[in-house]
Amino acid sequence: MNRYATILAGGGGTRFWPLSRQETPKQLLNISGNDIMLNDTIERFKGIIPQENTVIVTNRSQAVLMESIMHSSVSSSNILIEPVARNTSASILFAALSIEKAHGDSLMVVLPSDHHITDEDQFRLTLDEACTVAEETDKIVTIGIKPTFPSTGYGYIDFVKEPLVRQPVAVYEVAEFVEKPNFKQAQGYLASGNYLWNSGIFIWKTSVILDNFQRYLPRLYKMMLPIREALGTDQEEAVINQIYPALQSISIDYGILERSDDVVVLSGQFGWNDIGSWDALGAIFPPDDEGNIIKANHVGIDTHHSIIYGNGRLITTIGVDGFIIADTGDALLICPKDKAQSVKEIVDLLKERGMLEYI
Repeated sequence: MNRYATILAGGGGTRFWPLSRQETPKQLLNISGNDIMLNDTIERFKGIIPQENTVIVTNRSQAVLMESIMHSSVSSSNILIEPVARNTSASILFAALSIEKAHGDSLMVVLPSDHHITDEDQFRLTLDEACTVAEETDKIVTIGIKPTFPSTGYGYIDFVKEPLVRQPVAVYEVAEFVEKPNFKQAQGYLASGNYLWNSGIFIWKTSVILDNFQRYLPRLYKMMLPIREALGTDQEEAVINQIYPALQSISIDYGILERSDDVVVLSGQFGWNDIGSWDALGAIFPPDDEGNIIKANHVGIDTHHSIIYGNGRLITTIGVDGFIIADTGDALLICPKDKAQSVKEIVDLLKERGMLEYI
């Protein structure tokens, strides 16, 4: 069975503002120092999925820049453009219909575009194992991450401890998907050993996921069928533009994964991090002796446990502890590290005030 990767790359990365903007979100930025995050994602599954079999779902404002800087192995015809954002269910169904129409029943691997993974060899081994499970069954397969600390920024997967399959890899039945918990709940999840972080990596046959859309999201499925018929014709763009604004906005987790009884999980340990906000930079860059991560022209006195990012202008700090300072020239963010998840609220406020030039 042919394998295809679907990368969801249409997000705005609002929790990484002011570095991440609507037209240049974090997945199109070189944060790691290697390449843009989108290309890091494509390079990561080399040898497991043919890189030319990559389908990218994005939005109109990002598509032109993406085409100019994305991985050379991926054809621009493999970029699917959504005229408006309608959450992950619509994005995944768009890609599944496109792959199924062009190639018949295929294996589909869904990957976010903003992950950082330190052990890429182990990641490829785990991904290949997950692909094999999906190819040999009619299961929805996900990769869960063994928690290393009580994170309140990740969703969790509650799984049945007795595996369905032990050899060659352990495959567990998913009992429940759990939304981001508070700190006390996260501590309990970690202590129990019954929970994994939800990585957002999903593997299934296109026939399996399309059947699940028909079963659990029938209205969305029926509304998008005309898009399938229009793909590859001169009516494609017009049909997509007409249908998309009326589509239901719902996540794949809530729309299908939390409802289906056919979801299984493999546990992965490969140095995974979702680089969703400024406080996650510690997963990429080790802190200095003062606990700071500094990517700026910076001079500080009594400055500790802070993240300081700049664009060349000198940043000076005195008596700063546990803060994020991000300067991009036209905008400056200052906030405590424990408020990193709230940065998106600033973006929402800028939208409300019509200050669109800053987002």
